[in-house]
Amino acid sequence: MSDHKHGEMDTSVQENTFNGFMSMVTKIAVIIVVALILLALITDNSRMKRRTFLLSAPLVLAACGGVTREEILAPQSAIDRVAYVHPGPKRLTLMTMKNTGSDNGAHTGLMINASQRVLWDPAGTFGHSTIPERNDVHFGITPQIEQLYISFHSRVTFYTLIQELDVTPEVAELAMRLAVANGPTPKAACTTHTSRMLGKLPGLEHIRTGLFPNNLSDQFGQIPGVRSREYRETDSDDKDVAAAEIDQLLTANQ
Repeated sequence: MSDHKHGEMDTSVQENTFNGFMSMVTKIAVIIVVALILLALITDNSRMKRRTFLLSAPLVLAACGGVTREEILAPQSAIDRVAYVHPGPKRLTLMTMKNTGSDNGAHTGLMINASQRVLWDPAGTFGHSTIPERNDVHFGITPQIEQLYISFHSRVTFYTLIQELDVTPEVAELAMRLAVANGPTPKAACTTHTSRMLGKLPGLEHIRTGLFPNNLSDQFGQIPGVRSREYRETDSDDKDVAAAEIDQLLTANQ
């Protein structure tokens, strides 16, 4: 065995290994930075679209992801101008959008027929410049707007479970006030905020706060007096086409 002399050890193998490792780390870091930039651009673009024409489909639960959303506050004059008083009993209508293949819930919405009828679409992206909104609560929900909302979310890949519960005027009014006071719902928290609000209403205190739409619809469906039905369509999954059609319809009605 040869004698080892201090300072003469061959470290080329170790150096090459280290250099290769650092090159890999650098490449991974670049990929991460690029991905973050693309994510930021996509987020900014989606916010811009929301301001001009806010219609998009809830494809998965995460689309209904943990980010703070900006406030949207329509002036009272705009709300008063379109306020719609729906005849019949005061009512809570829970809408759950479900995957046609797996039946998994993807989004939760709540229509409230109180002193006026409103649509609470927490963390949703439904909306239009002709429909005044205050932080996910849409006003002026006529039968036409109601049908457009349901139809927009129902297509070849998703259907809408509609559950109606007649309530007292006091409960309906409280539900509307709580929905407006809730503020903008973070992404992916549509069901969490809806179930939390419902659990504050007299007679619905048993509803547990939860993340999953199916869990809430199951709890809601067990309440005595709830009527359930499904709405299905076979439209294409291309929601840009649907959004353009709805925009044209609502703009023509102005």
